[in-house]
Amino acid sequence: MTARPVTEHIVDSVGSVPLWAPAEDSLADEELAAGFASGDEACLAAAYHRWGALVYTLGRRSLGDAREAEDVTQTVFLAAWRGRAGFAPERGTLSAWLVGITRRKIADALAARTRRADLVAAAGARMSLGQADADAQPDAVLDRVLIGRELARLPAAQRRVLTLAFYDDLTQPQIADLTGWPLGTVKSHARRGLHRLGRCLQGEGADGRAE
Repeated sequence: MTARPVTEHIVDSVGSVPLWAPAEDSLADEELAAGFASGDEACLAAAYHRWGALVYTLGRRSLGDAREAEDVTQTVFLAAWRGRAGFAPERGTLSAWLVGITRRKIADALAARTRRADLVAAAGARMSLGQADADAQPDAVLDRVLIGRELARLPAAQRRVLTLAFYDDLTQPQIADLTGWPLGTVKSHARRGLHRLGRCLQGEGADGRAE
C-alpha cells in the first residue's frame, strides 16, 4: 500500500492530538527547524505535533469558534510548508515564525467573516425593501430577485437558519430553541450558509451576470 503524504495526515488530525508521534519529535527545536526548512516531511509532522496545539489555541481565542480555529490551524501549517523557503532560522525560531503566520491567517479569517456578514446584511436589507421602495428603485427589484435566487439554492437547513436570523431577527440560541437543533448545529448551518451565500453574491454582478 502506498504511504499517504505527511500533509494529508496533518490535515486529518488538525484540531486534535495525532494518534501517531513522529520519531523526529525528539529533535531539538533547532534541528527540527533545519529539517523543516530543507523540506523533510517528517519534520513537518513533528512541527505540527509540537506546535499545533499552540496555533489552535491562538485561533480559538481570537475567533471564538472551534471549527474556524481548526481551519486556521490547517491553513497555517500548509502555508508554512509551502512557503518554507521564506523561513530563515538565523532570523528567529520556527515556532515564532509559525505564530506570525497564525496571526496573519487569523486576520484573514476575521476579514472574511466581516465580508460575509456585510454581504448577507446587504442581502437582507435588499430583500426587505417594501413594494413602494422597489417601485421607486427599479434596480432594487433585480437585486432582490438575484439574492432570493441564491438563498433558494442553499440547503434547506442553512436557508431556514438564515431566514430566521434575518427576517425574524432571532439569535442563534433562539433559533436552536425554535428548531430543536443543538446550538452547535445552528452555528454550523449559519456559518456554512453565510459562506456559500457570500461566495455566490461575490460571483454575480448586480445585473445577474457573472463578473
